[in-house]
Amino acid sequence: MEINLSIKKGQRIRAYYLFFVIIGIQIGVGFLSAPRYIFEKAHQDAWVSIIVAYLFMILVTKVMFVILSRYENTDIFGIQVHVFGKWFGTLLGIVYLLLFTSELLSLLLSYNEVVQVFIYPTMPSFVMPILLLILIVYSVLGGIRIVIGVVFLFVIMSPWFFPLLYDPITRMESAHFLPLFEASVVDLLKGAQTTSYSFFGLEILFIIYPFIDNKEKAKRPTYLGLTTSALIVLVTTIISIGYYSPNDFDLLDWPVVSLFKSVAFSFMERFDYFIIAEWMMVVIPTAILLMWAIVHGTERIFQVQQKVTLYVVAAVLLVLCTFINSIVDIQKVTDFVTTFGFWIIFVYPFVLLPLVLLKTKRKVSKEVRK
Repeated sequence: MEINLSIKKGQRIRAYYLFFVIIGIQIGVGFLSAPRYIFEKAHQDAWVSIIVAYLFMILVTKVMFVILSRYENTDIFGIQVHVFGKWFGTLLGIVYLLLFTSELLSLLLSYNEVVQVFIYPTMPSFVMPILLLILIVYSVLGGIRIVIGVVFLFVIMSPWFFPLLYDPITRMESAHFLPLFEASVVDLLKGAQTTSYSFFGLEILFIIYPFIDNKEKAKRPTYLGLTTSALIVLVTTIISIGYYSPNDFDLLDWPVVSLFKSVAFSFMERFDYFIIAEWMMVVIPTAILLMWAIVHGTERIFQVQQKVTLYVVAAVLLVLCTFINSIVDIQKVTDFVTTFGFWIIFVYPFVLLPLVLLKTKRKVSKEVRK
């Protein structure tokens, strides 16, 4: 494997697209249930946990940029081979592929569960995954430029959902936030860790960075994207805390979806049905970026044609989605992804940073002596 990548001009993208990439990959299905799980840990101070998670996420991103800046033009797969050697570096690359695959599986299962619970309880488990995978495969076949184009289009089409939360906002109770700052530091940190599933996708920066044409301008859109994602989760969590009573959170698996139940129009009685159907526009960018990362990473590590990987992974995911259809099993997958992803996305970069600095320093010193 070559450490540095040579990207053709037709495959490069401008740095400002990172803003849409970060939002597109982070705001997925996990966002719909985030308030409940954060509330379980930090209660009415859940909003503080989100702020803590956001600050830590910014720190992780800074570390990632430092790591990437030590190389001319590479991704996490090349970095790991350079730091750990061919065999162990390849093994760690496979770990990243498993992470992306498990995230995509969890996304498909969770969205399928939402559709079955709220709209079509008797719908076979394979129907929705097939529809999603067809769109995913079709988009990824077009290459990185098409993937980014689809993500950009869907992200700019999605914000119209959120102004519709005006009705729950008018019914919020300030007493639900009292007493302030009651949660302990440990509870706040546990709540911050719980938000990690909603903020998954940050690791895409390690993959897409070599395709950025003007890398010197990559930081601002990335941080703006992270800030926007965090604000969306923060605002919806604050609305949920103010709208629901503390006992309601134990009964709601998808509190953000339930917020839309109070929205009503003369021509549509159950507006939450429409939101769930349209939420596919939010799910698709996340799924496309994850699938592209899987395909690109497999080609980097094993030199397998992207089409072969794309079709095989899609088929495997479809089979898994067909047989993993109980709520308990889906929750087990989500819990595994949450734990696995937390260590890889939010902890591993801090382990990798000193090794990269040491390795690149040694390399520079050796070149100077020559």
